Amino acid sequence: MEPRAITFRVNGRTHDVALAPNATLLEALRDLGYTDVKSGCEKGDCGACAVLLDGVAVNSCLVLAWQAEGAEIVTNSGLGTIERPHPIQEAFADTGAVQCGFCTSGMIVATKALLDRNPDPTEDEIREALSGNLCRCTGYGQIVEAVHVAAELLRRSSSSPASSLAEATSASEAGREHDHGDRVLGSGDGTEAGDDT
Repeated sequence: MEPRAITFRVNGRTHDVALAPNATLLEALRDLGYTDVKSGCEKGDCGACAVLLDGVAVNSCLVLAWQAEGAEIVTNSGLGTIERPHPIQEAFADTGAVQCGFCTSGMIVATKALLDRNPDPTEDEIREALSGNLCRCTGYGQIVEAVHVAAELLRRSSSSPASSLAEATSASEAGREHDHGDRVLGSGDGTEAGDDT
């Protein structure tokens, strides 16, 4: 197959590449050094390769690279840096939603897409938005909590630049009981762990 020349922008940087017509966006991004885009199932099941393609979260393993011609692509690393993390990245790190880290980039990208369209999602909306992302480490509770904290951080930063992660975490934890390992025992709805009523 004859290589096809395409141009796209990744995290604000323009790339001109020549790729086989059947090359996926995942392959192209990883070949360009964007290793935060993980290669998991390569068939659209795990979400580890999620990127924002013109603002829409897509599994890059299901997109042919030529379909991104002229597009703006944002990966997890394009959202923030270690020195200046995006509030979503900060929330994931500080709530323990990052375990082995393999799914984290895709989860953060899916969270960004969700919060861009819905700044105050319910737990059901969060779970639905992340349903295409698989995690084998956390059990999703910490991930859902991270999305709530990120949403609160983003709401506060848009209204008051002096807000902090500690305030957002405190607000989202209101009414929750924790054990000595800091695991949530109660949901804040008046029930307790092990309560069958």
